[in-house]
Amino acid sequence: MSEYKIPEEYYFRIHHVRPRFKGDIENVLIYMAEEITRVGEKPVDEFVREINNAIYLYPGNAHRELKTINNWRTEISALFGFIEHTDTTDKPGRRAIELAKDSDLVECFKVFLYNFQYPGAHIKPKNVLEQIEAGVHFKPAQFILKLLKYANKDGGNSIGITKPEICHCVFNDLRVTRDNEGVEKTWNRIAENRKNRLEYDQTGDVVRYAGDIIDYMEIANLLKTYDSRTYYLNTLEEEAIIKFIESAEWFSEYDTMISNRSGSMEAVKDCTNGWFSYVNRDIKNTDFSTDILAYIASDEDELKQLQESTTTESIGGISDLIDRDDVLEKRIATYIDAFTTKDIGDIGESLVHGHECMRVKIGGREDLIHLIKRIPTQFAVGYDISSVELDERKRYIEVKTTISSKPLHFNRIHMTKNEWNTASSTHDRYYVYRLLLSKNERKLFLLQDPVGLYKNDQIEMIPSDGADITFDPTKVGTFEELLTWKN
Repeated sequence: MSEYKIPEEYYFRIHHVRPRFKGDIENVLIYMAEEITRVGEKPVDEFVREINNAIYLYPGNAHRELKTINNWRTEISALFGFIEHTDTTDKPGRRAIELAKDSDLVECFKVFLYNFQYPGAHIKPKNVLEQIEAGVHFKPAQFILKLLKYANKDGGNSIGITKPEICHCVFNDLRVTRDNEGVEKTWNRIAENRKNRLEYDQTGDVVRYAGDIIDYMEIANLLKTYDSRTYYLNTLEEEAIIKFIESAEWFSEYDTMISNRSGSMEAVKDCTNGWFSYVNRDIKNTDFSTDILAYIASDEDELKQLQESTTTESIGGISDLIDRDDVLEKRIATYIDAFTTKDIGDIGESLVHGHECMRVKIGGREDLIHLIKRIPTQFAVGYDISSVELDERKRYIEVKTTISSKPLHFNRIHMTKNEWNTASSTHDRYYVYRLLLSKNERKLFLLQDPVGLYKNDQIEMIPSDGADITFDPTKVGTFEELLTWKN
């Protein structure tokens, strides 16, 4: 078989920052989003020092050289826009704050890809200038989704694409990245190559950058694969895919230079702060929040069961928590409305509520189920669920939920001042339920009496607007199967 070659006049290799931690990217990003948000806005030197200290504390980094630590920080900032810069300070970007707050990595990668383009200030200014001089004007995720939509235009979703095809027929071909070639022409070229059984150079360094974007699109749940070779549209994400395809969003500060095919290093550098403001802009009108139940359900039957588990039983009994007077009626309505949202915290608490109801039912104390209640956030009691033991003692539960495409590390939890104080006063009646949801796994870890564990030197705690606790799950806490409520 012969090898496909891009015509020389159209060959231009585009690239982006490739993080040294790509193999562990989801764990690193959620850790760094939390740390960057915790540090807040500081003078540049102080901010860098505190972030570097946090990077040193990430598992495996304790003995790394300062150069490597600095590279981690700048790569996170450049590629994902987690840090914004002013003349005298550095501060958390909106994207870091959102991830730290919502723990929704799937949404994080959707937003990242929605904004990502070439050229962009995610690479060094000299490399941006090279792309400008080549006339590159390209949004990769949008084009790939359009391409696969076209390939499957006759219906179904049986046609996928490989990383080498994306690399050689899309990323490195100026007919696509410069000339805005229609997807029909690109797909016809790929189909012709398949017909002629042409091979592609699949060397790691060659397909690396196209492969990264495909990997990120899989994390974002936009693409799916069965063999880690061919990638298909994830039709369950049709709403998000349409948003990508129809988007006209574009960072335009390079456009005049691109049109002229020339620019200066100074002009490129002048666009840098604008780029980070762009990727951190408010895009609340483009909601990419993950539909968590659909994401974790294996089929329609399970989805229906999960939906039932997180609605009626979770809402039931809320009126018992408060007196039904006119002033509080609106609070109740607002609380109940929360169950119709896709908020990861709400869904996590609902799943745990169903778990607790089922735990008590299995234990033969169905008569106690009415005592298990979710607590409205505005009550600020320091826990999310008031539950009960089989012997009728109270159990107070704080739920910490994270969603990702792959299972995450879970041995680090932030507790607010109110949560820590409540745990201190309720002792062994207080539990932290760490719920990790991924495509193929639901992991529930229970940590009882965190303050007592800290006082007995069984876990570590760092005061941080509350408490950052870390623990060894082989020494403390227990895993439980996440139970789904069934009437």
